[in-house]
Amino acid sequence: MTPKLFAPFDLAGTPLRNRVVMAPMTRARNPGCVANALTAEYYAQRSSAGLIISEGTPVSPEGQGYIDVPGMWSSEQVAGWKRVTDAVHADRGKIFAQLWHVGRMSHSSLQPGGAAPVSASSRPVASSSKSFAFIYREDGSRGTAEPSQARPLETAEVQRVVSDFVEAAQRAREAGFDGVEIHAANGYLFEQFLNPVTNDRTDAYGGSLQNRARLILDTVDAIASRIGSSRVGIRLAPNNRQFDMPEYAENEASYLYLANELGTRDLAYVHLNNNFSHGESALDEAFLRTFKRAYGDVVILAGGMTRESSLRLVEEGVIDLAAFGQPFIANPDLVERLESDLPLALPDRATYYGGGAEGYTDYARAT
Repeated sequence: MTPKLFAPFDLAGTPLRNRVVMAPMTRARNPGCVANALTAEYYAQRSSAGLIISEGTPVSPEGQGYIDVPGMWSSEQVAGWKRVTDAVHADRGKIFAQLWHVGRMSHSSLQPGGAAPVSASSRPVASSSKSFAFIYREDGSRGTAEPSQARPLETAEVQRVVSDFVEAAQRAREAGFDGVEIHAANGYLFEQFLNPVTNDRTDAYGGSLQNRARLILDTVDAIASRIGSSRVGIRLAPNNRQFDMPEYAENEASYLYLANELGTRDLAYVHLNNNFSHGESALDEAFLRTFKRAYGDVVILAGGMTRESSLRLVEEGVIDLAAFGQPFIANPDLVERLESDLPLALPDRATYYGGGAEGYTDYARAT
């Protein structure tokens, strides 16, 4: 009998050939912020995944935190992404676009007119080698830089950000994506609003949990209204500490509130990212089971997944789909390797960001 992990799955009307998901991964290989033929080849090589979630795709120039990441705010970018979706669909694959705004995790050199990045507040990102933007330096070289001091979005500006996401979702559908995923995880803009330490606002987007979650839910509702709720997923990262996200006592309660709210909206899925901190898992199985019950619909889990853990969690119904990130870099045929229990190749971290085909499309398939 075929394990559930490798069996077909109906994702809110989108048929998947298996329950293995390629998680979103920034690769920074697109000068001009436009997907190209190499991008299409990379994703097509991995199209045996039941679902591919694209690398984070900024919804506007303001939303950028990394150079050479393909965006979703222009017709040229739509045409570039169309090459990618056509290549994935040619091999019967399915692909969602991850829509992204980094908020304070940006640098003024990436912002229109050299302006300050925007966030929920002006709280700076604590200096750390692990909290950075990726920029072109003055000498033309590429490298990391500490995020620039952010300014809080004015209340009247927040709806403009929501509109940016809605328009990007529409462009994603025009580009042939099967749906979109809202990136509300990993310390970026939406989490900056949700976290009561990084959000000291006194308007309708600050204070109570309901207010701090308002931007997330308003964006979900607005995108669903435009492209249909079954085409919308969202990524969350409970207990996240990445990019100077401070700890707060009601963290898990906040995400269970979101689980209940999102569970009423008939979405395609919620994608949980297990951000490990100091080698320890941010999400224990008890929380996963509680979240699944509260949400009541399709849950994807990413972060430290193995063949054994994904098989078990899917079989037991703790999650519905298992997402893999770095293993897909060096194993374009990851699904086949997992199904046959073959050894996995290890990726070269030195080629994760930037460059050309090396470390991108030149990894071999199992023989």
